[in-house]
Amino acid sequence: MTHVSWSPPDASKAGATLETFILEGMFKVPGATGTFTSLLNQISLAAKLITGRVRRAGLADVLGWTGDTNVQGESVQKLDIIANETMINVLRRRGHCMGVASEENDEAILFPNARGGYLVVVAPLDGSSNIDVDVSIGTIFGILRCDQERPVSAESFLVPGSEYAAAGYVIYGTSTVLMLSTGQGVHGFTWDPGAGEFFLSHENIRCPTRGNIYSVNEGNTARWTPGVKRWASWVKEENKAEGRPYTHRYVGSLVADAHRTLLKGGIFAYPADTKSPGGKLRLLYEANPMALIFEAAGGLATTGRERVLDVVPSELHARVPLIIGSKHDVETFEQFVKDDV
Repeated sequence: MTHVSWSPPDASKAGATLETFILEGMFKVPGATGTFTSLLNQISLAAKLITGRVRRAGLADVLGWTGDTNVQGESVQKLDIIANETMINVLRRRGHCMGVASEENDEAILFPNARGGYLVVVAPLDGSSNIDVDVSIGTIFGILRCDQERPVSAESFLVPGSEYAAAGYVIYGTSTVLMLSTGQGVHGFTWDPGAGEFFLSHENIRCPTRGNIYSVNEGNTARWTPGVKRWASWVKEENKAEGRPYTHRYVGSLVADAHRTLLKGGIFAYPADTKSPGGKLRLLYEANPMALIFEAAGGLATTGRERVLDVVPSELHARVPLIIGSKHDVETFEQFVKDDV
């Protein structure tokens, strides 16, 4: 099996469709089979279908709670179910995806007849608690390689994020944007509903080395460790020479907060606390894809103690603290929390 990966284009490809961009990357890899390219196109198709449902949500009776809770203990929204089913159904069709681990399912869903050599991890609709109030939501995904000659199981997904072949997210906001990285650069594609295509709009994104925005849920202050409390006080102090205080922005939707941080710089932090000492965000579906994207764009991703991409998951729904953002800002956070127990 030949894995398809590519470097940023030699010349500007702004305006190219996502499909064209992916195909051009494939042509640069000797012996490429097209499997990886096809898988990325399937994910983009699922994103198109999901964005269509999101845009019509208020008119199609798909807002609100189903009355159920998922394996994470969270309320399941109607759009959660639609997005999850859409992603799984699209990925099973061509036989290139051998299994899916979703935030919404207790167990991994395996496709025993597939022979593509790839697995997908996905948070089908991140930030779904914000659906009914029209706050930006999104889809987060990661692609893993797997051995076609061995049976696929839940354990096949339990690898560190450094082994992911690709990762990305889709944000359903004022426009629908798909961000994609194979570890060598990050590129963004904006959905044009008139043409029915994603077009390259953000080329070779670089996260600023330092920002002036911090994003954290201040409502958790009482549960934070001493180091996190010191850091939160520090970013709010007046110090013009050091560019403080930082501006506070917190949406409560990981995709929205991460997207702003990636483009404008700064830091997003969901640290460990007394309520969630092991962290709150899912390693496979949320932390690893975002960590891969930020590192590929020149930023950093840490748990506060170690690189996110080095963490080996113990189970499908393992959780970790997540701090992502500009290199300087993440390193500063780590200095404040290094003595926390």
